[in-house]
Amino acid sequence: MTPEQLRNVVRTVVAAAVDRGALAVEVPDEVVVERPKNRAHGDYATNIALRLAKAAGRPPREVAELLAGDLAAQPGIAAVDVAGPGFLNITLAQGALGRIAVDAVTAGAAYGRTEVLAGQRLNLEFVSSNPTGPVHIGGTRWAAVGDALGRLLEASGADVTREFYLNDAGAQIDRFAKSLHAAALGRPVPEDGYAGSYIGEIARQVVAREPGLLDRPADEQLAVFRAHGVELMVAEIRSSLVALGVEFDVFFSETSLHESGALEKAVARLREQGHVFEHDGAVWLRTTDFGDDKDRVLIRADGEPTYFAADCAYYLDKRARGFDRVVIMLASDHSGYVGRYKALVAATGDDPDAHLEILIGQLVNLLRDGEPVRMSKRAGNVVTLDDLVEAIGVDATRYALARASVDQQIDVDVDQWTRKTNDNPVFYVQYAHARISSVLRNATDLGLALGEARDVDVTQLVHERESDLLRAIGEFPRVLTAAAELRAPHRVARYLEELAGTYHRFYDSCRVLPRGDEEATALTTARLWLCAATATVLRNGLDVLGVSAPERM
Repeated sequence: MTPEQLRNVVRTVVAAAVDRGALAVEVPDEVVVERPKNRAHGDYATNIALRLAKAAGRPPREVAELLAGDLAAQPGIAAVDVAGPGFLNITLAQGALGRIAVDAVTAGAAYGRTEVLAGQRLNLEFVSSNPTGPVHIGGTRWAAVGDALGRLLEASGADVTREFYLNDAGAQIDRFAKSLHAAALGRPVPEDGYAGSYIGEIARQVVAREPGLLDRPADEQLAVFRAHGVELMVAEIRSSLVALGVEFDVFFSETSLHESGALEKAVARLREQGHVFEHDGAVWLRTTDFGDDKDRVLIRADGEPTYFAADCAYYLDKRARGFDRVVIMLASDHSGYVGRYKALVAATGDDPDAHLEILIGQLVNLLRDGEPVRMSKRAGNVVTLDDLVEAIGVDATRYALARASVDQQIDVDVDQWTRKTNDNPVFYVQYAHARISSVLRNATDLGLALGEARDVDVTQLVHERESDLLRAIGEFPRVLTAAAELRAPHRVARYLEELAGTYHRFYDSCRVLPRGDEEATALTTARLWLCAATATVLRNGLDVLGVSAPERM
């Protein structure tokens, strides 16, 4: 019996008490079931009696005692004790706890997945780096976390579209084109241009694509460098992301908003709703009406639209595509962006709390020998996605960047993340999976098989370490759900590390395979199922993070 199944049992018992008139309350939609810190307090505990007491007009312990007898009579529950002010401590029948292993193995890749977010269409925008250079280490963090979050949301039933917004219009693209042009002509980089050897590489590719380009008029040359340069840079960005295991459903071009008339339509809509005014020759959106610290310019006095105008059009485009919620992941230097974007959403007539979510992430530092690594081979003064992957590998990159809460600045130490020891978190988790795989291979060599689920005697699993491992496996669906709802993939990583440690302690205390001439027993089979269940959860959890689960290390 998993915690989720136990929650349903508790809710059923409350509903039965209400139906027979023993409790005059509304049956709650959510029931909290947690593992007690002290194992002597049972397998699980719930505060349902404390939550219902006020509505019932009765003391919490009285409500708890009323529910305790009914709960204890449910299949799979061995005992229920009332503790403290009204907590219910629940001890499962041993077979009920052991069935967690069978459920996990039987469900396979589906174990842990739920439908709690079913029906939600989410647009998840992340990375969205300017196509003027390689993805830097900060964008790499968003790539790892964003992709993991997308996987988490899908594991909870949501319909997720991963989107990359290409800022391929505006002054930064002009500077990019001028930088490429200068490199092709062998001239110094413009004062406000882009440096790094990648500029020369892309310039050479553009010239190779367009023979005779440098003999054309200067304005034609710039136009070609602009178009082909952006295309080549985007292709390189996509290639780097794919190498990290991150693929997007949509690459959305800012230029398309300008060319389609979407900006004009967005301004017209906002004007119709009464939120647009003109001042000093410019067109403004009165965002102060919606909590912003100042009003924002949509169209400058020279007639040029601002980035904010493009943001308005882009948001409306996403909503027109049918997304219920727009989730945007931004770096910490964009934190001031939140207020104006919420005001924008409110000005369109939407509810920012319902239709918008902005996640802000902190910086990443790459260290080697305890010192910051500052110089990239190709990008000059920044560390790129490719640099990080080359330094520590794909699995370590993804795990290291997703392991910490995004609101924390993190240091990625090359020495730690390349070490094949237990102080390397990704190695520690992957090694647990490889260790189990070895056990299962050895079992096969001995002619031992898991057999049919109906034949395994899970009541054999009575050792304290077995119970610890079963409860940990049972927590996996709740961990995934909480991580998805809180937008916190790091919770999955920390859970996997705890699970790996719990498995290692089990393995050290409980012999799985028979030795020498010993005969395999029902306990042997039950422990093999427990090992296989643990491997299933490790594999599923690593998959959520986009990290491999090796069978040999």
